[in-house]
Amino acid sequence: LHLHHEDFTGQYGKFYGSYRDAAWYINQKAAFEAAAREMGYAKVSQQKGAVAQSIAAYVNAGGFLFAMCSATDSYDIALAAINTDICEPMFDGDGMTPGAAYAMDYSATFAFDNFELFTNPMRYEYSNIDVTEQRVRSMKEPQDFFELFDFSAKYDVVPTILVQNHTDLVRGFYGQTTAYRPATIKSSTTILGKSVVDGAARYIHGSYGEGYWTFYGGHDPEDYQHRVGDPPTDLNNHPNSPGYRLILNNILFPAAKKPPQKT
Repeated sequence: LHLHHEDFTGQYGKFYGSYRDAAWYINQKAAFEAAAREMGYAKVSQQKGAVAQSIAAYVNAGGFLFAMCSATDSYDIALAAINTDICEPMFDGDGMTPGAAYAMDYSATFAFDNFELFTNPMRYEYSNIDVTEQRVRSMKEPQDFFELFDFSAKYDVVPTILVQNHTDLVRGFYGQTTAYRPATIKSSTTILGKSVVDGAARYIHGSYGEGYWTFYGGHDPEDYQHRVGDPPTDLNNHPNSPGYRLILNNILFPAAKKPPQKT
C-alpha cells in the first residue's frame, strides 16, 4: 500500500489557516464529510482513524506500507489519538477532548512516540515530529542533502534493498512533512537516511506484526519546494533521480524473496 499527501487526523491537511476560503478547500472538506457520512461515521476524523486502524491490521497480517510526506506523521498521530478528539470545532463541529495532547497512546504507533501535538488550527503543522518549520529558517538548498546508511545484506536484507542507489548522498526536498525529529522516533525504528546538516531522519523503516512499513519525508524529490497549485513534475526529465530511486525501491521491495537459510 502506497500513500502520499494524506491527513489521517481529520484536520484537512492543516490548511485552514491559509486556504479556508479557497474553493478547492471548501469543496474538498465537503467531499470528505459526505464520504464519512456515507460510510456511517459522524466525523471525518473518525472515518480516517478507522482507515488508519485497517491499514495497521493489514500490515500486522503481513502487508507492506510505504508512505511519504504527511501520510507518515499524520498516520501515527491518528493511531495514537484513536480514542481522543484532537480536532478543533472548525474541523469536526465540536471541541477537542480536554487534555488531548496528554492522552496519546504511543503503543499503537508504528514509528513515533513522545511527540507533542500542535493543536492550533492556524498552524500548518501537526506536531513536533516534523522539523519543517525550523528548516525553513536555517536550511539552504545547496547544502540540503541526506545520507543513506550502509547495511549488510547478510544480516539486514530489507534495509539493504531499501537503500540501494547509485549515490549515498541524496538531495533534500521539502514537503508538509519533510524530516523527522530524532527525539520522537521509537528505538525500534531503523533510520535508513538522515540529513547531513541537522541530523533529522529523512527515511525510516520498521516492522509491525508480520509486515513492514517505510516512511519517507518530503513531497517530491525533484521539486525542492512543492507548493499548492504547482504543476506535476515531468518524470521523463529525471531518469536518474536518486530520490525517485528510493521510491522505486519500495515499489519493488514486496517482490523480493528472502533466500532460504541453510540448516
